[in-house]
Amino acid sequence: MSFFQSRRSSVVARNGAVATSQPLAAQAGLKMLQDGGNAVDAAVATAAALNVLEPMSTGIGGDMFALIWMNKDKKVAALNGSGHSAAGANAEDVKNKGYNEIPREGEDAGFSVSVPGTVDGWAMALEQYGRMTLAEVLQPAIDYATGGFGVSDIISNGWANNEVKLKYRPSGNEMLKNGRAPKKGEIMHLPQLGKSLQAVAEGGRDAFYQGDIAKKIADYVQETGGWITEADLEEHHSDWDEPISTDYRGVTVYECPPNGQGIAALMALNIAEGFDIADMGAQSPDAYHHLIESMRLGFSDALQYVADPREVEMPITGMLDRSYADSRRAGISSERANNGVTFGNPGPSADTVYLSVVDGEGNACSFINSLFNGFGSGLVVPTTGIALQNRGALFSLDASHPNYIHGKQRPYQTIIPAMATKDVELWLSFGVMGGFMQPQGHLQVISNMVDHGMDSQAALDALRFNIDVVGDGVVSVEEDMPESTVAELRRRGHRVEVVSGYDRPGMGGGQIISRDAETGVITAGSEPRKDGAAVGW
Repeated sequence: MSFFQSRRSSVVARNGAVATSQPLAAQAGLKMLQDGGNAVDAAVATAAALNVLEPMSTGIGGDMFALIWMNKDKKVAALNGSGHSAAGANAEDVKNKGYNEIPREGEDAGFSVSVPGTVDGWAMALEQYGRMTLAEVLQPAIDYATGGFGVSDIISNGWANNEVKLKYRPSGNEMLKNGRAPKKGEIMHLPQLGKSLQAVAEGGRDAFYQGDIAKKIADYVQETGGWITEADLEEHHSDWDEPISTDYRGVTVYECPPNGQGIAALMALNIAEGFDIADMGAQSPDAYHHLIESMRLGFSDALQYVADPREVEMPITGMLDRSYADSRRAGISSERANNGVTFGNPGPSADTVYLSVVDGEGNACSFINSLFNGFGSGLVVPTTGIALQNRGALFSLDASHPNYIHGKQRPYQTIIPAMATKDVELWLSFGVMGGFMQPQGHLQVISNMVDHGMDSQAALDALRFNIDVVGDGVVSVEEDMPESTVAELRRRGHRVEVVSGYDRPGMGGGQIISRDAETGVITAGSEPRKDGAAVGW
Protein backbone atom coordinates (compact mmCIF):
# COMPACT_ATOMS: atom_id res chain seq x y z
CA MET A 1 0.00 0.00 0.00
CA SER A 2 1.42 3.41 -1.00
CA PHE A 3 0.89 6.81 0.55
CA PHE A 4 2.04 10.37 0.02
CA GLN A 5 5.11 10.49 2.26
CA SER A 6 3.97 13.37 4.46
CA ARG A 7 5.17 11.78 7.71
CA ARG A 8 2.38 13.71 9.42
CA SER A 9 0.38 12.33 12.29
CA SER A 10 -3.20 13.30 12.98
CA VAL A 11 -3.63 16.09 15.53
CA VAL A 12 -5.62 14.89 18.53
CA ALA A 13 -7.36 17.46 20.74
CA ARG A 14 -10.32 17.90 23.07
CA ASN A 15 -11.10 21.64 23.11
CA GLY A 16 -11.22 22.29 19.37
CA ALA A 17 -9.32 21.95 16.11
CA VAL A 18 -8.89 23.84 12.85
CA ALA A 19 -7.50 22.43 9.60
CA THR A 20 -6.78 24.44 6.48
CA SER A 21 -4.23 25.08 3.73
CA GLN A 22 -2.13 27.76 5.47
CA PRO A 23 -0.75 27.42 9.03
CA LEU A 24 -1.17 31.08 10.05
CA ALA A 25 -4.81 31.00 8.93
CA ALA A 26 -5.39 27.85 10.97
CA GLN A 27 -3.96 29.63 14.01
CA ALA A 28 -6.26 32.62 13.40
CA GLY A 29 -9.22 30.27 13.72
CA LEU A 30 -7.76 28.54 16.74
CA LYS A 31 -7.38 31.91 18.49
CA MET A 32 -11.13 32.49 18.12
CA LEU A 33 -11.80 29.14 19.81
CA GLN A 34 -9.39 29.97 22.60
CA ASP A 35 -11.05 33.37 23.05
CA GLY A 36 -14.47 31.80 23.56
CA GLY A 37 -15.76 31.65 20.01
CA ASN A 38 -17.34 28.57 18.47
CA ALA A 39 -16.70 26.63 15.26
CA VAL A 40 -18.52 29.17 13.08
CA ASP A 41 -16.57 32.13 14.48
CA ALA A 42 -13.32 30.25 13.92
CA ALA A 43 -14.30 29.28 10.38
CA VAL A 44 -15.00 32.85 9.29
CA ALA A 45 -11.79 34.09 10.93
CA THR A 46 -9.82 31.38 9.11
CA ALA A 47 -11.46 32.15 5.78
CA ALA A 48 -10.77 35.87 6.16
CA ALA A 49 -7.13 35.22 7.01
CA LEU A 50 -6.83 33.01 3.93
CA ASN A 51 -8.06 35.94 1.82
CA VAL A 52 -4.82 37.68 2.80
CA LEU A 53 -2.41 34.76 3.17
CA GLU A 54 -3.54 32.80 0.09
CA PRO A 55 -5.19 35.52 -2.01
CA MET A 56 -4.99 33.74 -5.35
CA SER A 57 -7.44 31.15 -4.05
CA THR A 58 -10.06 32.99 -2.06
CA GLY A 59 -11.40 36.32 -0.91
CA ILE A 60 -14.23 38.76 -0.51
CA GLY A 61 -14.48 38.99 -4.28
CA GLY A 62 -15.58 35.35 -4.42
CA ASP A 63 -18.18 32.92 -3.10
CA MET A 64 -18.60 30.60 -0.12
CA PHE A 65 -20.61 27.59 1.00
CA ALA A 66 -20.82 26.06 4.46
CA LEU A 67 -22.30 23.10 6.28
CA ILE A 68 -22.85 23.81 9.96
CA TRP A 69 -23.54 21.33 12.78
CA MET A 70 -24.69 22.66 16.11
CA ASN A 71 -24.38 19.77 18.52
CA LYS A 72 -27.43 20.71 20.60
CA ASP A 73 -29.62 20.58 17.48
CA LYS A 74 -28.16 17.34 16.00
CA LYS A 75 -28.83 18.73 12.54
CA VAL A 76 -26.80 19.87 9.51
CA ALA A 77 -27.61 23.31 8.06
CA ALA A 78 -26.46 24.33 4.58
CA LEU A 79 -25.54 27.91 3.67
CA ASN A 80 -25.34 28.98 0.03
CA GLY A 81 -23.20 32.12 -0.09
CA SER A 82 -22.73 32.09 -3.84
CA GLY A 83 -23.61 35.05 -6.01
CA HIS A 84 -26.04 35.46 -8.89
CA SER A 85 -25.38 36.70 -12.36
CA ALA A 86 -26.12 40.35 -13.02
CA ALA A 87 -29.68 41.22 -14.00
CA GLY A 88 -28.41 42.21 -17.43
CA ALA A 89 -26.37 39.04 -18.10
CA ASN A 90 -27.06 37.47 -21.49
CA ALA A 91 -25.44 35.15 -24.00
CA GLU A 92 -25.82 37.50 -26.98
CA ASP A 93 -23.34 40.07 -25.65
CA VAL A 94 -20.74 37.32 -25.23
CA LYS A 95 -21.35 35.78 -28.65
CA ASN A 96 -21.28 39.18 -30.34
CA LYS A 97 -17.70 39.57 -29.09
CA GLY A 98 -16.80 36.38 -30.96
CA TYR A 99 -16.71 33.95 -28.03
CA ASN A 100 -18.23 30.46 -28.03
CA GLU A 101 -17.83 30.25 -24.25
CA ILE A 102 -17.57 32.85 -21.50
CA PRO A 103 -13.95 34.06 -21.24
CA ARG A 104 -12.34 33.43 -17.85
CA GLU A 105 -9.77 36.24 -18.07
CA GLY A 106 -8.25 38.73 -20.50
CA GLU A 107 -9.81 41.67 -22.31
CA ASP A 108 -13.44 40.77 -21.60
CA ALA A 109 -12.94 39.11 -18.22
CA GLY A 110 -15.84 41.11 -16.81
CA PHE A 111 -18.26 38.70 -18.51
CA SER A 112 -17.15 36.00 -16.05
CA VAL A 113 -17.79 38.00 -12.87
CA SER A 114 -20.90 37.09 -10.92
CA VAL A 115 -21.90 38.96 -7.77
CA PRO A 116 -19.44 38.08 -4.96
CA GLY A 117 -21.32 36.25 -2.22
CA THR A 118 -18.63 35.80 0.41
CA VAL A 119 -19.19 38.79 2.70
CA ASP A 120 -22.94 38.25 2.98
CA GLY A 121 -22.34 34.56 3.65
CA TRP A 122 -19.87 35.35 6.42
CA ALA A 123 -22.31 37.78 8.00
CA MET A 124 -25.26 35.35 7.81
CA ALA A 125 -23.27 32.48 9.32
CA LEU A 126 -22.15 34.62 12.25
CA GLU A 127 -25.59 36.14 12.79
CA GLN A 128 -27.31 32.76 12.89
CA TYR A 129 -24.77 30.61 14.71
CA GLY A 130 -21.74 32.62 15.83
CA ARG A 131 -20.87 34.23 19.15
CA MET A 132 -18.43 36.87 17.94
CA THR A 133 -18.78 39.97 15.78
CA LEU A 134 -17.59 40.39 12.23
CA ALA A 135 -15.06 42.94 13.49
CA GLU A 136 -13.60 40.44 15.96
CA VAL A 137 -13.18 37.59 13.48
CA LEU A 138 -11.73 39.82 10.73
CA GLN A 139 -9.02 41.29 12.95
CA PRO A 140 -6.33 38.64 12.28
CA ALA A 141 -6.79 39.09 8.52
CA ILE A 142 -6.58 42.88 8.82
CA ASP A 143 -3.42 42.58 10.91
CA TYR A 144 -1.72 40.36 8.33
CA ALA A 145 -2.79 42.59 5.42
CA THR A 146 -1.49 45.78 6.99
CA GLY A 147 1.40 44.44 9.07
CA GLY A 148 2.68 41.94 6.54
CA PHE A 149 3.25 38.18 6.49
CA GLY A 150 5.84 35.71 5.24
CA VAL A 151 4.89 33.92 2.02
CA SER A 152 5.04 30.12 2.15
CA ASP A 153 6.32 27.73 -0.52
CA ILE A 154 3.36 26.39 -2.46
CA ILE A 155 1.50 29.69 -2.15
CA SER A 156 4.47 31.55 -3.65
CA ASN A 157 4.42 29.13 -6.57
CA GLY A 158 0.69 29.71 -7.10
CA TRP A 159 1.26 33.46 -6.97
CA ALA A 160 4.00 33.22 -9.62
CA ASN A 161 1.71 31.17 -11.88
CA ASN A 162 -0.73 34.11 -11.90
CA GLU A 163 1.79 36.95 -12.29
CA VAL A 164 1.01 37.51 -15.99
CA LYS A 165 -2.72 37.58 -15.27
CA LEU A 166 -2.28 40.24 -12.59
CA LYS A 167 -0.01 42.35 -14.79
CA TYR A 168 -2.67 42.51 -17.54
CA ARG A 169 -4.17 45.59 -15.86
CA PRO A 170 -2.51 48.24 -13.67
CA SER A 171 -4.63 47.50 -10.60
CA GLY A 172 -3.23 43.97 -10.50
CA ASN A 173 -0.11 45.51 -9.00
CA GLU A 174 -2.04 45.85 -5.75
CA MET A 175 -1.54 42.09 -5.39
CA LEU A 176 2.15 42.11 -6.43
CA LYS A 177 5.40 43.03 -4.71
CA ASN A 178 7.27 45.68 -6.72
CA GLY A 179 5.56 44.47 -9.88
CA ARG A 180 6.18 40.74 -9.39
CA ALA A 181 4.90 37.79 -7.40
CA PRO A 182 6.44 37.47 -3.92
CA LYS A 183 8.92 34.67 -3.41
CA LYS A 184 9.02 32.09 -0.66
CA GLY A 185 10.03 33.72 2.62
CA GLU A 186 9.47 37.29 1.47
CA ILE A 187 7.29 39.66 3.50
CA MET A 188 4.12 40.71 1.71
CA HIS A 189 1.79 43.59 2.57
CA LEU A 190 -1.70 44.05 1.06
CA PRO A 191 -2.70 47.50 2.40
CA GLN A 192 -5.57 48.14 -0.03
CA LEU A 193 -7.16 44.80 0.85
CA GLY A 194 -6.61 45.59 4.52
CA LYS A 195 -8.60 48.82 4.13
CA SER A 196 -11.46 46.95 2.45
CA LEU A 197 -11.54 44.34 5.22
CA GLN A 198 -11.48 47.13 7.82
CA ALA A 199 -14.45 48.79 6.10
CA VAL A 200 -16.39 45.50 6.31
CA ALA A 201 -15.35 45.05 9.95
CA GLU A 202 -16.73 48.49 10.79
CA GLY A 203 -19.76 48.62 8.49
CA GLY A 204 -20.78 44.99 8.09
CA ARG A 205 -22.13 43.53 4.87
CA ASP A 206 -23.57 46.89 3.78
CA ALA A 207 -20.07 48.34 3.55
CA PHE A 208 -19.41 45.85 0.74
CA TYR A 209 -22.76 45.71 -1.08
CA GLN A 210 -23.58 49.42 -0.88
CA GLY A 211 -21.62 52.64 -1.02
CA ASP A 212 -18.05 53.22 -2.12
CA ILE A 213 -16.85 49.61 -2.49
CA ALA A 214 -19.97 48.56 -4.39
CA LYS A 215 -19.65 51.48 -6.78
CA LYS A 216 -16.00 50.68 -7.45
CA ILE A 217 -16.82 47.02 -8.15
CA ALA A 218 -19.71 47.82 -10.47
CA ASP A 219 -17.81 50.50 -12.38
CA TYR A 220 -14.78 48.29 -12.88
CA VAL A 221 -16.73 45.23 -14.00
CA GLN A 222 -18.59 47.33 -16.57
CA GLU A 223 -15.29 48.82 -17.79
CA THR A 224 -14.04 45.28 -18.43
CA GLY A 225 -17.01 43.94 -20.36
CA GLY A 226 -19.35 42.77 -17.61
CA TRP A 227 -22.85 43.66 -16.52
CA ILE A 228 -22.79 44.02 -12.70
CA THR A 229 -24.44 47.18 -11.38
CA GLU A 230 -24.70 48.70 -7.93
CA ALA A 231 -28.29 47.43 -7.82
CA ASP A 232 -27.10 43.85 -8.46
CA LEU A 233 -24.79 44.12 -5.48
CA GLU A 234 -27.35 45.74 -3.20
CA GLU A 235 -29.96 43.08 -4.00
CA HIS A 236 -27.65 40.12 -3.33
CA HIS A 237 -28.57 37.64 -0.58
CA SER A 238 -27.33 34.29 0.66
CA ASP A 239 -29.73 31.42 1.36
CA TRP A 240 -30.15 28.73 3.99
CA ASP A 241 -30.87 25.37 2.36
CA GLU A 242 -31.67 21.83 3.38
CA PRO A 243 -28.56 19.73 2.76
CA ILE A 244 -28.72 16.68 0.53
CA SER A 245 -27.37 13.35 1.76
CA THR A 246 -26.94 9.66 1.17
CA ASP A 247 -26.08 6.66 3.32
CA TYR A 248 -22.80 4.87 2.60
CA ARG A 249 -22.44 1.67 4.60
CA GLY A 250 -24.05 3.16 7.71
CA VAL A 251 -22.48 6.61 7.41
CA THR A 252 -24.66 9.54 6.31
CA VAL A 253 -22.73 11.87 4.03
CA TYR A 254 -24.02 15.45 3.61
CA GLU A 255 -23.43 17.95 0.81
CA CYS A 256 -24.87 21.35 -0.05
CA PRO A 257 -27.60 21.03 -2.69
CA PRO A 258 -27.20 22.37 -6.24
CA ASN A 259 -26.14 24.81 -7.67
CA GLY A 260 -23.09 23.02 -6.20
CA GLN A 261 -21.63 19.80 -7.57
CA GLY A 262 -21.75 17.88 -4.28
CA ILE A 263 -24.51 15.73 -5.73
CA ALA A 264 -21.87 14.14 -8.00
CA ALA A 265 -20.07 12.76 -4.93
CA LEU A 266 -23.30 11.38 -3.45
CA MET A 267 -24.24 9.71 -6.74
CA ALA A 268 -20.78 8.15 -7.00
CA LEU A 269 -21.06 6.86 -3.42
CA ASN A 270 -24.46 5.32 -4.21
CA ILE A 271 -22.97 3.53 -7.19
CA ALA A 272 -19.77 2.44 -5.40
CA GLU A 273 -21.72 1.03 -2.46
CA GLY A 274 -22.81 -1.84 -4.70
CA PHE A 275 -19.20 -3.06 -4.91
CA ASP A 276 -17.19 -4.67 -2.09
CA ILE A 277 -14.49 -1.99 -2.10
CA ALA A 278 -13.12 -3.09 1.29
CA ASP A 279 -12.52 -6.62 0.04
CA MET A 280 -10.67 -5.29 -3.01
CA GLY A 281 -8.03 -3.75 -0.72
CA ALA A 282 -6.98 -0.14 -0.22
CA GLN A 283 -5.47 1.46 -3.33
CA SER A 284 -5.62 -1.76 -5.31
CA PRO A 285 -6.20 -1.67 -9.09
CA ASP A 286 -9.68 -3.12 -8.48
CA ALA A 287 -10.60 -0.44 -5.94
CA TYR A 288 -9.28 2.39 -8.10
CA HIS A 289 -11.05 1.03 -11.19
CA HIS A 290 -14.47 0.76 -9.56
CA LEU A 291 -14.21 4.14 -7.85
CA ILE A 292 -13.12 5.79 -11.12
CA GLU A 293 -16.03 4.22 -13.00
CA SER A 294 -18.51 5.24 -10.28
CA MET A 295 -17.19 8.80 -10.35
CA ARG A 296 -17.43 9.06 -14.14
CA LEU A 297 -21.13 8.18 -13.94
CA GLY A 298 -21.80 10.61 -11.10
CA PHE A 299 -20.15 13.43 -12.99
CA SER A 300 -21.85 12.69 -16.30
CA ASP A 301 -25.22 13.49 -14.69
CA ALA A 302 -23.98 16.40 -12.59
CA LEU A 303 -22.50 18.18 -15.61
CA GLN A 304 -25.75 17.73 -17.50
CA TYR A 305 -28.29 18.63 -14.83
CA VAL A 306 -26.74 20.85 -12.13
CA ALA A 307 -27.93 24.44 -12.31
CA ASP A 308 -29.73 26.88 -10.01
CA PRO A 309 -32.77 24.92 -8.73
CA ARG A 310 -34.47 28.18 -7.77
CA GLU A 311 -34.54 29.12 -11.45
CA VAL A 312 -34.80 25.81 -13.34
CA GLU A 313 -36.21 22.41 -12.52
CA MET A 314 -33.61 19.87 -11.43
CA PRO A 315 -34.18 16.12 -10.88
CA ILE A 316 -32.40 16.05 -7.52
CA THR A 317 -34.57 13.30 -6.03
CA GLY A 318 -34.19 11.12 -9.09
CA MET A 319 -30.44 11.63 -9.21
CA LEU A 320 -30.10 10.34 -5.62
CA ASP A 321 -32.57 7.48 -6.01
CA ARG A 322 -31.09 4.06 -5.13
CA SER A 323 -32.77 2.28 -8.04
CA TYR A 324 -31.27 4.85 -10.40
CA ALA A 325 -27.83 4.12 -8.90
CA ASP A 326 -28.47 0.40 -9.46
CA SER A 327 -29.27 0.99 -13.12
CA ARG A 328 -26.16 3.11 -13.64
CA ARG A 329 -23.95 0.60 -11.79
CA ALA A 330 -25.13 -2.17 -14.11
CA GLY A 331 -23.20 -0.52 -16.95
CA ILE A 332 -19.83 -0.85 -15.18
CA SER A 333 -17.50 -3.61 -16.33
CA SER A 334 -14.97 -4.95 -13.84
CA GLU A 335 -12.50 -5.48 -16.66
CA ARG A 336 -12.90 -2.51 -18.95
CA ALA A 337 -13.04 1.25 -18.52
CA ASN A 338 -15.95 3.12 -20.06
CA ASN A 339 -14.34 6.17 -21.62
CA GLY A 340 -17.54 7.16 -23.40
CA VAL A 341 -19.87 7.70 -20.43
CA THR A 342 -23.03 9.68 -21.18
CA PHE A 343 -25.57 11.17 -18.80
CA GLY A 344 -28.60 9.14 -17.84
CA ASN A 345 -32.27 9.88 -17.27
CA PRO A 346 -32.78 10.09 -13.51
CA GLY A 347 -36.44 10.98 -13.66
CA PRO A 348 -38.15 13.93 -12.06
CA SER A 349 -37.79 15.45 -9.00
CA ALA A 350 -11.72 26.02 -9.31
CA ASP A 351 -8.45 27.37 -7.19
CA THR A 352 -10.25 27.27 -3.79
CA VAL A 353 -9.59 27.10 -0.08
CA TYR A 354 -11.24 24.66 2.25
CA LEU A 355 -11.25 24.69 6.02
CA SER A 356 -12.77 22.60 8.74
CA VAL A 357 -13.41 23.48 12.37
CA VAL A 358 -14.76 21.40 15.26
CA ASP A 359 -15.00 23.02 18.68
CA GLY A 360 -14.93 21.49 22.14
CA GLU A 361 -18.72 21.43 22.38
CA GLY A 362 -18.98 19.27 19.28
CA ASN A 363 -20.15 22.07 16.97
CA ALA A 364 -18.61 21.98 13.50
CA CYS A 365 -18.29 24.10 10.39
CA SER A 366 -17.25 22.68 7.02
CA PHE A 367 -16.44 25.78 5.00
CA ILE A 368 -15.24 26.53 1.49
CA ASN A 369 -14.39 29.89 -0.05
CA SER A 370 -13.22 30.47 -3.61
CA LEU A 371 -12.36 32.78 -6.51
CA PHE A 372 -12.53 29.76 -8.91
CA ASN A 373 -9.32 30.18 -10.97
CA GLY A 374 -6.16 31.71 -9.52
CA PHE A 375 -7.01 35.36 -8.64
CA GLY A 376 -10.36 34.63 -10.32
CA SER A 377 -10.91 36.76 -13.40
CA GLY A 378 -7.63 38.60 -12.79
CA LEU A 379 -9.65 41.75 -12.17
CA VAL A 380 -8.48 43.57 -9.05
CA VAL A 381 -10.84 46.44 -8.26
CA PRO A 382 -8.65 49.58 -8.19
CA THR A 383 -7.72 50.91 -4.72
CA THR A 384 -9.53 48.03 -2.94
CA GLY A 385 -7.26 44.97 -3.25
CA ILE A 386 -10.38 42.94 -4.08
CA ALA A 387 -9.76 40.20 -6.67
CA LEU A 388 -13.02 39.33 -8.43
CA GLN A 389 -14.03 35.74 -9.08
CA ASN A 390 -14.72 34.31 -12.54
CA ARG A 391 -17.39 31.85 -11.45
CA GLY A 392 -19.74 33.13 -14.15
CA ALA A 393 -17.51 31.42 -16.72
CA LEU A 394 -19.22 28.16 -15.76
CA PHE A 395 -22.51 29.31 -17.28
CA SER A 396 -23.39 27.69 -20.59
CA LEU A 397 -24.03 29.59 -23.83
CA ASP A 398 -26.21 26.69 -25.02
CA ALA A 399 -29.85 27.79 -24.71
CA SER A 400 -30.99 24.17 -24.24
CA HIS A 401 -28.76 23.59 -21.18
CA PRO A 402 -30.21 24.10 -17.66
CA ASN A 403 -27.14 26.19 -16.77
CA TYR A 404 -27.72 28.63 -19.67
CA ILE A 405 -26.73 32.16 -18.72
CA HIS A 406 -29.40 34.70 -17.95
CA GLY A 407 -30.00 37.38 -15.36
CA LYS A 408 -30.17 36.74 -11.61
CA GLN A 409 -29.21 33.04 -11.76
CA ARG A 410 -26.51 31.24 -9.81
CA PRO A 411 -23.99 29.35 -11.96
CA TYR A 412 -22.80 25.76 -11.56
CA GLN A 413 -20.48 25.79 -8.55
CA THR A 414 -17.52 23.49 -8.02
CA ILE A 415 -16.99 24.40 -4.35
CA ILE A 416 -18.51 21.87 -1.95
CA PRO A 417 -18.02 21.40 1.81
CA ALA A 418 -19.05 18.05 3.28
CA MET A 419 -19.97 16.40 6.58
CA ALA A 420 -20.74 12.88 7.76
CA THR A 421 -22.66 11.55 10.74
CA LYS A 422 -22.94 8.17 12.45
CA ASP A 423 -26.05 7.35 14.46
CA VAL A 424 -27.20 10.98 14.44
CA GLU A 425 -23.87 12.19 15.87
CA LEU A 426 -21.26 14.23 14.02
CA TRP A 427 -18.41 12.07 12.75
CA LEU A 428 -16.61 14.09 10.05
CA SER A 429 -16.29 17.68 8.91
CA PHE A 430 -14.30 17.45 5.68
CA GLY A 431 -13.64 18.66 2.18
CA VAL A 432 -11.19 18.39 -0.69
CA MET A 433 -10.73 21.61 -2.68
CA GLY A 434 -9.69 21.88 -6.32
CA GLY A 435 -12.32 22.51 -9.01
CA PHE A 436 -13.76 19.30 -10.46
CA MET A 437 -11.47 17.29 -8.17
CA GLN A 438 -13.72 18.04 -5.22
CA PRO A 439 -16.42 15.35 -5.57
CA GLN A 440 -13.68 12.90 -6.55
CA GLY A 441 -11.80 13.74 -3.37
CA HIS A 442 -14.94 13.31 -1.27
CA LEU A 443 -15.56 9.86 -2.74
CA GLN A 444 -11.96 8.78 -2.13
CA VAL A 445 -11.54 10.00 1.46
CA ILE A 446 -14.91 8.56 2.52
CA SER A 447 -13.96 5.22 0.98
CA ASN A 448 -10.56 5.38 2.70
CA MET A 449 -12.16 5.95 6.11
CA VAL A 450 -15.27 3.78 5.80
CA ASP A 451 -14.02 0.90 3.65
CA HIS A 452 -10.44 0.78 4.86
CA GLY A 453 -10.56 2.20 8.40
CA MET A 454 -8.05 5.02 7.88
CA ASP A 455 -7.89 7.98 10.25
CA SER A 456 -8.11 11.64 9.18
CA GLN A 457 -4.46 12.06 8.17
CA ALA A 458 -4.02 8.64 6.56
CA ALA A 459 -7.14 9.20 4.44
CA LEU A 460 -5.53 12.38 3.09
CA ASP A 461 -2.10 10.79 2.63
CA ALA A 462 -3.52 7.95 0.51
CA LEU A 463 -2.75 8.34 -3.18
CA ARG A 464 -5.55 9.77 -5.31
CA PHE A 465 -6.80 9.81 -8.86
CA ASN A 466 -8.27 12.80 -10.68
CA ILE A 467 -10.40 12.32 -13.79
CA ASP A 468 -10.43 15.15 -16.32
CA VAL A 469 -14.22 15.15 -16.46
CA VAL A 470 -14.62 18.22 -18.67
CA GLY A 471 -11.75 17.40 -21.03
CA ASP A 472 -10.46 14.20 -22.55
CA GLY A 473 -11.24 11.89 -19.63
CA VAL A 474 -7.58 11.24 -18.77
CA VAL A 475 -7.06 9.84 -15.26
CA SER A 476 -4.18 11.53 -13.42
CA VAL A 477 -2.47 9.50 -10.69
CA GLU A 478 0.44 10.30 -8.38
CA GLU A 479 4.01 9.23 -9.05
CA ASP A 480 4.17 7.12 -5.88
CA MET A 481 1.54 4.75 -7.28
CA PRO A 482 3.14 1.37 -7.99
CA GLU A 483 4.01 0.82 -11.66
CA SER A 484 2.07 -2.45 -11.58
CA THR A 485 -1.11 -0.59 -10.55
CA VAL A 486 -0.66 2.00 -13.30
CA ALA A 487 -0.08 -0.78 -15.84
CA GLU A 488 -3.19 -2.65 -14.73
CA LEU A 489 -5.38 0.45 -14.98
CA ARG A 490 -4.04 1.04 -18.48
CA ARG A 491 -4.71 -2.58 -19.39
CA ARG A 492 -8.34 -2.05 -18.41
CA GLY A 493 -8.55 0.87 -20.82
CA HIS A 494 -7.96 3.88 -18.57
CA ARG A 495 -5.91 6.64 -20.12
CA VAL A 496 -3.52 7.25 -17.23
CA GLU A 497 -1.13 10.16 -16.71
CA VAL A 498 1.36 10.15 -13.82
CA VAL A 499 1.90 13.53 -12.12
CA SER A 500 4.55 14.79 -9.72
CA GLY A 501 5.99 17.92 -8.10
CA TYR A 502 3.87 21.06 -8.25
CA ASP A 503 1.32 19.17 -10.39
CA ARG A 504 0.33 17.25 -7.27
CA PRO A 505 -1.97 20.07 -6.04
CA GLY A 506 -4.18 18.98 -8.96
CA MET A 507 -5.02 16.11 -6.64
CA GLY A 508 -6.83 18.58 -4.40
CA GLY A 509 -6.30 20.09 -0.99
CA GLY A 510 -8.17 18.23 1.71
CA GLN A 511 -8.81 18.80 5.40
CA ILE A 512 -10.57 16.28 7.65
CA ILE A 513 -11.63 16.57 11.29
CA SER A 514 -13.34 13.64 12.96
CA ARG A 515 -15.00 13.56 16.39
CA ASP A 516 -15.67 10.64 18.69
CA ALA A 517 -19.14 11.34 20.06
CA GLU A 518 -18.56 9.20 23.19
CA THR A 519 -15.26 10.71 24.33
CA GLY A 520 -15.36 14.10 22.61
CA VAL A 521 -11.87 13.46 21.21
CA ILE A 522 -11.19 15.38 17.98
CA THR A 523 -8.77 14.02 15.36
CA ALA A 524 -7.64 16.39 12.60
CA GLY A 525 -5.65 15.89 9.43
CA SER A 526 -4.35 18.38 6.85
CA GLU A 527 -3.45 18.00 3.18
CA PRO A 528 0.17 16.86 2.80
CA ARG A 529 0.36 18.28 -0.72
CA LYS A 530 -0.16 21.85 0.53
CA ASP A 531 1.42 24.28 2.99
CA GLY A 532 -1.37 23.78 5.48
CA ALA A 533 -1.76 22.51 9.01
CA ALA A 534 -4.17 20.97 11.45
CA VAL A 535 -3.98 22.64 14.87
CA GLY A 536 -5.83 21.92 18.10
CA TRP A 537 -5.88 22.61 21.80
